[in-house]
Amino acid sequence: MTKEYQKEDLTILWDASKCIHSGICARGLPSVFKPKERPWIQTENETKEAIRAQVEKCPSKALAIKA
Repeated sequence: MTKEYQKEDLTILWDASKCIHSGICARGLPSVFKPKERPWIQTENETKEAIRAQVEKCPSKALAIKA
């Protein structure tokens, strides 16, 4: 199951089946990635550039930017 989160013209995809729960997203950008909250990705708290940079660090590629 893939969920989409929007920030202006940026769409973040999260594929739960790929997620290994490394926590890199939450530790790297805790203002956006909040696993204990719903929705757990809160794009309004940071810039598109910062979000994109953190998404690219996801080791399992469960987080991605929609092309």
